[in-house]
Amino acid sequence: MLIDNHKRTINYLRLAVTDRCNLRCNYCMPAEGISFVQNKKLLTIDELKKISQVLVGQGVSKIRITGGEPFVRKDLIDLLRYLQKLEGLDDISITTNATLIGPYIDELKKLGIKNINVSLDAIDRSTFEKITRRNQYDTVHENLIRLITEGFNVRINFIVLEGQNEQDIIPILELMKNYPVSVRFLEEMPFNGGSKSFEKITWDYKVILTHITKHFSNFKKLDSPETSTSINYKIEGHKGTFGLIPSFSRTFCGSCNRLRITATGDIITCLYGKPKANLRDIVRNKNSKNGIENAILKVVGSRAKTGFDAQKEHGGVFENSMTSIGG
Repeated sequence: MLIDNHKRTINYLRLAVTDRCNLRCNYCMPAEGISFVQNKKLLTIDELKKISQVLVGQGVSKIRITGGEPFVRKDLIDLLRYLQKLEGLDDISITTNATLIGPYIDELKKLGIKNINVSLDAIDRSTFEKITRRNQYDTVHENLIRLITEGFNVRINFIVLEGQNEQDIIPILELMKNYPVSVRFLEEMPFNGGSKSFEKITWDYKVILTHITKHFSNFKKLDSPETSTSINYKIEGHKGTFGLIPSFSRTFCGSCNRLRITATGDIITCLYGKPKANLRDIVRNKNSKNGIENAILKVVGSRAKTGFDAQKEHGGVFENSMTSIGG
């Protein structure tokens, strides 16, 4: 079992399989994109398997596959098949933009991988295309409806962007009220590849809730697990729920149970901090198992207590894109 220096149990790994993405969302990277790393610097599927095996052996019981866009990798299913057989791994989840998942839905069902988070920041076509800078609306809509109707546990992650998509907050709740879906509204974060800088946001989780309250007065707060990053609610008459994720306000840091490993092997103990170590060279050595275990133990034993403490490590300057640090 992994216990950090603040007595928090770490049992949740967010594992990035690529830094590539086929969208160019304006809150994630500049219009021209970012400089993706060379393929030889990315972890191979076999290396991702080794790292996963070691971490599950150390007590990780949930792995969420992220990117970039995970399904950019044509060999992703090979990794998922391996993870599905790992004893001690109770939950395999995926975060995707739902543009490329279509051909893999049947395979995911066979593997029993049912927890899918879909990043969707607009339901209006023109707004979607302005944010993503791509014409993929129909594909995303088709795959999203298919996931929902075929029994997947779908969560929609909607980042609220000032001046861009606030007008879609209420419509997406109306659209999803007949589906057992959780729509989770996230505060915007500063990981945009240097295309924009900000020290505060207008649409924090309290403002989002106030906005929703003006349209839906009949809802109740739900009980959530201690480690949940989301404050969850249910509107009367809706099959699904909605949640608020204070990703910029960082009110959930005290119970953080997660670790991130990027597609290049960086270990990140907090999104707002610097990488603490790199596993790529370690996993490519003969004694990789001991090396991985020791590296994980070292970084887990020196975690920042909160995202604000982690931010102080680099003076609050963020130049990374979300796609390069694990979604």
